[in-house]
Amino acid sequence: MPTQHAPGADSHDHADDHAHDHHQHPHDHDHGAHGRGVLGRLRDLVAPHSHDAADSVDQALETSAKGTRALVVSLAVLGVTALLQAAVVLWTGSVALLGDTLHNLADALTAVPLAIAFSLGRRPANRRYTYGYGRAEDLAGIAVVVVIVASSVLAAYTAVQRLVHPHPVDHLVAVAVAGLLGFLGNELVARYRITVGREIGSAALVADGLHARTDGITSLAVVLGAGGVALGWQQADPVVGLLITVAILSVLRDAARQVYRRLMDAVDESLVEEVEAVLRATPGVRELGLVRVRWIGHALRAECEVVVDPSLSLVAGHAIAVECEHRLLHEVRRLTAALIHPDPEGPEHHEATAHHQ
Repeated sequence: MPTQHAPGADSHDHADDHAHDHHQHPHDHDHGAHGRGVLGRLRDLVAPHSHDAADSVDQALETSAKGTRALVVSLAVLGVTALLQAAVVLWTGSVALLGDTLHNLADALTAVPLAIAFSLGRRPANRRYTYGYGRAEDLAGIAVVVVIVASSVLAAYTAVQRLVHPHPVDHLVAVAVAGLLGFLGNELVARYRITVGREIGSAALVADGLHARTDGITSLAVVLGAGGVALGWQQADPVVGLLITVAILSVLRDAARQVYRRLMDAVDESLVEEVEAVLRATPGVRELGLVRVRWIGHALRAECEVVVDPSLSLVAGHAIAVECEHRLLHEVRRLTAALIHPDPEGPEHHEATAHHQ
């Protein structure tokens, strides 16, 4: 008696309207979680609470649109920053600034695979991709990690070459100003990407934001390098270039960990506990079986077993499963689909399949 939402066809934001694509059932309980008091009721007058499939699709499109908009804005900001820094590199010959420019350029270019992934994620599920195309976002996260690796290797190589073959750095004030410009551009982009990424549940976008934040810190290192050269230490510029590489390897570790966990279907334990708490609070649920939660792109999906009274009719058992699903979709943020399997309480009812487990 499983009950399920069409995978990939809807999206759920805890603060937005919620939608159900095929369970059109009456709702006689208070939607206080949606209304949030007087202001919420006024909001519902303007945008009434709905359970239509069309609203689900609209929310999915809106979520992807937010991610795409964040990428476009960051691409523009970092693109301009990198171009201005490149001009200063050609003028001054600073290897530390070259490394910073390469990182900014790489960070801007990572918007391309992510934008493609968000675009693919809007496609509905079909007979071949029955869970939709949300995983494209996780694949884009791999591309982000690869770009971070490539940029750090190139920066390290350039810095080592400059240590072996020293070259004077000119116009130190311009180098310092370009470093400050890089910091400001990257920090603005980092805050924007991380905020939007967490809002829509995109690990790839958060990883990209962390990358931008590290690039901002390394831009400040360029300023220190220029100061070292001004004080007479000519090797300060390539040494700072190497330190920049070390800093980028640090953010690489964090970004790779996030993307790896998504690919391995890892979730926070607190999220599983939240799902279990909602299920246990549902009338008619006596105990819980397996509870699984996974990310598909920036959307969550749950598959749960609940134990019910064995004397219930098929219809009554199904009603409990539907109520479990309904509560999960309302109370668990970014959950877009829930498959609930009710099991009768008592002796083992899965003996025929037990040896397959």
